[in-house]
Amino acid sequence: MEINGCIAIVTGGASGLGEACVRQLVNDGAKVSIFDLAQDNGQKIVDELGDGVIFCKTDVADKSSVKASVSKTIETFGTIHIAINCAGIGIPEKVLGKEGPMSMDLFNRTLQINLCGTMNVISLAAEKMVTNSPNADGEKGVVINTSSIAAFEGQIGQTAYSASKAGIVGMTLPIAREFADYGIRVMTIAPGLFDTPMMAGLPEKVKEALNLIIPFPKRLGQPLEFAFLAKHIIENPILNGETIRLDSAIRMATK
Repeated sequence: MEINGCIAIVTGGASGLGEACVRQLVNDGAKVSIFDLAQDNGQKIVDELGDGVIFCKTDVADKSSVKASVSKTIETFGTIHIAINCAGIGIPEKVLGKEGPMSMDLFNRTLQINLCGTMNVISLAAEKMVTNSPNADGEKGVVINTSSIAAFEGQIGQTAYSASKAGIVGMTLPIAREFADYGIRVMTIAPGLFDTPMMAGLPEKVKEALNLIIPFPKRLGQPLEFAFLAKHIIENPILNGETIRLDSAIRMATK
């Protein structure tokens, strides 16, 4: 799919991987709707990038909130061609901690935001994509989800996060198969260690230690490198129903 002239929504688009995708898409000629709760950051990006970007305050775990943001996007830009799901949380907690068993509230909240939130956006965006005119390949839309290498090598304390991200991997192929008749591709990216706000609070010594365990290149990934892959997925029509690890060959240790 040619990005120029497309309409995209990006969840978690006010920072980190999502923000990088917003900037890449706008640079390539798309108009973008940012779905996020961080209104101040989102508005700053809109003010910087101009008329081709809008901000929609969105709780992805709330289907009515996503539906309202999709409606605002349609009212503003007319349709949706691309949906990139980057919104997510990752709060560590052991199943059996010092204060007893894991809080099921945290476990459920992680699943609701990371997994159910992704599904909310997929279903509501795809409902609009199916009305698009197909291109020469019969393509009407592209969905890109964000999983994590924790879906495959979750560490101690990542049970909720890993479960949510593994769920995203697990639903990628069946949704891609279902959407094939609609001309909508579905892909997932599983990033490794990236320099995002989730990592920002770590001490420099911890970041340096993380760099040492990454095979090559020995550094955290940059959000723009995630956006480069998202761009390629959109533009390469054969990529469908797959999860791509973007991780510098790292395989996470137990903890």
